[in-house]
Amino acid sequence: MRRLVAGVDEAGRGPLAGPVFAAAVILDPARPIPGLRDSKQLSEPARAALALQIRAQALAWSVAWADPAEIDSLNILQATHLAMRRALLGLPLRAAHVQVDGNRLPQLADLCGSCEAIVRGDASIAAISAASILAKTQRDALLQSLAGIYPGYRLAEHKGYPTPVHLQALRQHGPSPIHRGSFAPVRQIILELKSK
Repeated sequence: MRRLVAGVDEAGRGPLAGPVFAAAVILDPARPIPGLRDSKQLSEPARAALALQIRAQALAWSVAWADPAEIDSLNILQATHLAMRRALLGLPLRAAHVQVDGNRLPQLADLCGSCEAIVRGDASIAAISAASILAKTQRDALLQSLAGIYPGYRLAEHKGYPTPVHLQALRQHGPSPIHRGSFAPVRQIILELKSK
C-alpha cells in the first residue's frame, strides 16, 4: 500500500481584506500533472486550468480558510495555521506525511504520521504547488464575488492587497466588515477617521 503524502499551502497572508485560505492536496503518482509550480508564477488563465486538472486528478483535495475576525483575534500566522488544519481535516483520505510550504509548522501531530516544513516548497514540491494553486484560485474567486457586495473598494482588481487604489478606497469609505482591523494600514486609517 502506497504512503499518502499531502502538500499544504496558503494564499492571502498579506492582504488587508478577506480570509486567508489554505489547501491540502494528495496527488496521484500515477497521474502526474505537468506545469505545476508556485501559483504566483502562473498567469490567471494557467492557474484556473491547472486548478480544474488538480480537482479532477488528485486522489484528494480540500480548501479551507480563516476569516478576518479570526485573523484579528489570533494573528495572521495562527489564523493561517488554523486554515491549514481545517484543510487537512477536510481531506477524505488521511495523509501519512504532510509537507507544508514555509519555515513553520502548524500543530499537525494529531492529523498525520509525520510532517515537515519546506522553504519554497511551492516551487519544488508538486503537491505543495497544487495546494498553492487551489488556495489562490479559490481565494481570488471569493474576493471577486465580494467585490459585488463591497463595490467601493475595487476588490476584484487587487484582491485585498494594499495597493494605492485600495488604500485610497479605505480612506474614502473606511474599513468594511471584511477588512483586517489588526493590520497596520487598516488600523492607521481607523485612527485617522476617528481623529477627524
